[in-house]
Amino acid sequence: MIDVGALRALRAVSSLGTLARAADELGFTASAVSQQLKRLERQLGVPVLAAAGRGVVLTPAGQALVDSAPEVFQALERCAEAAQSVSAGAPRGTLRVVAFSTAIRGLLAPALPQLSASCPELRVHVTEQDPDQALRSIDSGTADLALVHDADGLPAPLPPSLTQRRVHMDVGDVVMRHTHPLARHDGPLAATDLAGCAWVTSPPGSVCHQWFRRLFADVPDEPDVRHLVDDFATQLSLVASGDVLALIPRLARPPLGEGLVSRPLRRQPKREVYAAWRRSADASPAIRAILTELGLASSRTGVSEVGV
Repeated sequence: MIDVGALRALRAVSSLGTLARAADELGFTASAVSQQLKRLERQLGVPVLAAAGRGVVLTPAGQALVDSAPEVFQALERCAEAAQSVSAGAPRGTLRVVAFSTAIRGLLAPALPQLSASCPELRVHVTEQDPDQALRSIDSGTADLALVHDADGLPAPLPPSLTQRRVHMDVGDVVMRHTHPLARHDGPLAATDLAGCAWVTSPPGSVCHQWFRRLFADVPDEPDVRHLVDDFATQLSLVASGDVLALIPRLARPPLGEGLVSRPLRRQPKREVYAAWRRSADASPAIRAILTELGLASSRTGVSEVGV
């Protein structure tokens, strides 16, 4: 019988190109992945990998296995779901969730207490991963549900084995001291209202930095960026200690301390948050339960949510 774990490892090597990267993705050492694949070769009686320079490539037999892997994993998942539904139908076991940090803070953490109360036999294991890695984890079978966002206004491309549903719409606001002149501004702020202000922003390459650059795309003068800080709580501390402003997503925003206020923007930066899972798990009671609680957590934020 083929070792399912070894099949997952081979698929990861095929997707990522090296044993080392596959091992990182699966949470094993490269040596452990190598041993899994050697056992697989002994089971089959044919090699599945061949050396190629400093890396490896799949042999025709290895490629044939990888091509068949989605059907194998889907069949196993359907068997597991059928067994679970026969035994009382209540979600149970472990649900492995991967998500970006602000979704953990703003959606998952608020959803978990009620999920635990309604599904006491379900254990949720949360791992922080960026959206690209999270989708690979779902596709490879090392996680069950991912929370991802559309970094550039478009959903991340999904592998054919996955499906997704929008669960939240996040928006960004400007945070400032209550003594700042704009704190008394009537109505949403335009980019021209913010001209000449000093800022703390997230570093280049982040979604929030993209939001910031787009905010000032039509303003001739370069914005006055004083600080580049990744952590939003630290951004707020700099706002509280001086005259800088910060553009922060509501999902990511810690409670505002005394003396700080937030103001909406006329052209609100937005990002949609999606839950993604394998199509073969559509009937999973655990997936359905967490989608329900995520929808409720989203509605409690008061930010343009989508029910599930």
